[in-house]
Amino acid sequence: MQKNKIYIETYGCQMNLADTEIVLGILNSKGYNVTQDANDADVVLLNTCSIRENAEQRIYGRLGRFKNLKESKPNLVVGILGCMAERLRKDLVEKNSIVDLVVGPDEYRRLPELIDVAYNGDKGIGVKLSRTETYDDITPHREDGLQAWISVIRGCDKFCTFCVVPFTRGRERSRTLTSIVNEIKELSNRGFKEVTLLGQNVNSYLDNSKDFSDLLAACAEVDRSLRIRFTTSHPQDLSDKLLYTIAENSNICNYIHLPVQSGSDRILKLMNRTYTIDHYLNLLEKARKIIPGVSFSTDIISGFPTETYEDHVKTLDVLRLVRYDGAYMFKYSPREGTKAFRMEDDVNEETKSKRLQEIIDLQQQISYEINQELIGTEETVLVEGLSKKSDQFFAGRTDTNKVVIFPKNVIVEEGSYVKVKINRATQATLFGEFVSSVDVNDENLALIA
Repeated sequence: MQKNKIYIETYGCQMNLADTEIVLGILNSKGYNVTQDANDADVVLLNTCSIRENAEQRIYGRLGRFKNLKESKPNLVVGILGCMAERLRKDLVEKNSIVDLVVGPDEYRRLPELIDVAYNGDKGIGVKLSRTETYDDITPHREDGLQAWISVIRGCDKFCTFCVVPFTRGRERSRTLTSIVNEIKELSNRGFKEVTLLGQNVNSYLDNSKDFSDLLAACAEVDRSLRIRFTTSHPQDLSDKLLYTIAENSNICNYIHLPVQSGSDRILKLMNRTYTIDHYLNLLEKARKIIPGVSFSTDIISGFPTETYEDHVKTLDVLRLVRYDGAYMFKYSPREGTKAFRMEDDVNEETKSKRLQEIIDLQQQISYEINQELIGTEETVLVEGLSKKSDQFFAGRTDTNKVVIFPKNVIVEEGSYVKVKINRATQATLFGEFVSSVDVNDENLALIA
């Protein structure tokens, strides 16, 4: 009997979601079929993340649950993919006897071969990093929908002292601009309405003489009714050219995720972030002049080694100065293999938690205040579907990445653009009333509300 049913779970960032689609594209071409039920699968794969310790602990817990499944199906192949596979390959194979397959982010082409190895009773291991692999020629397997994620650059050359990515995903290498544009054309033809270009540092994208600004502009030209987003940016590489490209293209979203990590220059230097707070703040000031209405989100790490209360206060000061629309906020988590791992993790957990909560509380208050200012305005919203809480309401997002909820309307369809008048807001969500549909065939469609 041919064993060809694949069940896959994806953990971590959007890049992992994009990688899962690449994996499924590879396996589908070799005759494997996807199942949504692990009990029905011949191969169970977990696509993993190693950015923080709790992400890895979730995978170990999930493996414990699959142990019972494997006991009832001895021929079941269980595999670990992604960053955790590369970083902890020895631990996964030796300490977790149920793991048959360990495949890192640059060896997905070998998955069919390695699955066969596992079927034959051996361990299928493929964890070498590559300086050239981009999967440029692989057609990802995507279900129909509105939103798609495309990895345009893999790996990272920044070597922030807290980050495992250069060690789990390798050095930077970019896909060709032509292949990315062609993929977006296909997505447009299939009815997708939003594409997010992904990279650990998308600003570093380079295809011969074409940089990330050129890529963004080329993608935006494919279909003016198709929104273009991107993440993540590094402050060192946020160029004026990129800012003007966003401003000049109505369907490139007015939203930039720009991690600051800390408000202290001393901590930034220890993190090897290669910018100062003054440089960072000047960038945001320039962006706001070039792109009216631009919104920013950020990443913040609390409790990095040697962080003092004064350093923490400087981070709070940056929040107050910048007034981010949103933030991803975390306690520092030592990652083996990074330079920071060799630093003394001298900020105790209680202090980390207290400081993190202060950051969260302040950011939530700022987000609430920003959203209150939108009451009474009309926002352009891409309708993504019914609200998760009620089928009597639609949910969508503005181009500045704000979630909007409004009553269901019979003339509104999923995937359409509408004007919504905001009448209420929380720190995370805008609520409003339908005003009108927006003509997506208008060449001058202003997606910027």
